[in-house]
This record gives sequence, C-alpha cells and structure tokens, in this order.
Amino acid sequence: MPATATTYQPQLLDPHSAEPRTVSPANGRSFRLAELYQLLDCQTIEVVRLSDELILIIDEEGKFRQPAYLNLLATYLWYHHQPQARGQDSIVGRALLCHDKQFK
Repeated sequence: MPATATTYQPQLLDPHSAEPRTVSPANGRSFRLAELYQLLDCQTIEVVRLSDELILIIDEEGKFRQPAYLNLLATYLWYHHQPQARGQDSIVGRALLCHDKQFK
C-alpha cells in the first residue's frame, strides 16, 4: 500500500445536508488542490487540524459569501476536538473531513 494511503474514508460535510457524504480522491490516495476547489466550491482553502490525524479542509472565504451558511456539523466537530475554539468562531460553507495523509 502506498505511503499516502489510509483506510479512513473522507466525508463531505455540506451545510445543506444533515448527513455527511462519502467522497474519495480522484487518484485513490490524496486530494489535490484543484479537486478540493471543485468539491468545496471555493477558490481558497484552509486546513483546520482536529487531531494528530484528522483535518477539516474548509472554504477560507466562506464567511464572505452571500448568503453564508453555517456548517453545524463541521463546527461541532471542531469544537469537540478543539474545545478552546468554542465561542471564538464557526465554520461556514462546505467542509471535507479527512485523514491528514489524504491531502498533499
């Protein structure tokens, strides 16, 4: 198995859906920037670390969109893994939950 491969299944967290959607990198190993821009419908991404292995990849400029949609599931996960973030900020727009080895 390649060094970048992992058994974690990435999940797309959409603020318009109560259920995460399973997604996979086009190459089967790791997401590329162009692919993330399309998946998240954005032009700039930010990586939010949840744990040693898990990350959220979010739309860096999501709060500037009109209308802006709060991503409750992504925000909850962020608060759960990083309690110091509670009440400081929130995640807006689509987010991708994945293993850090699935993003290069």
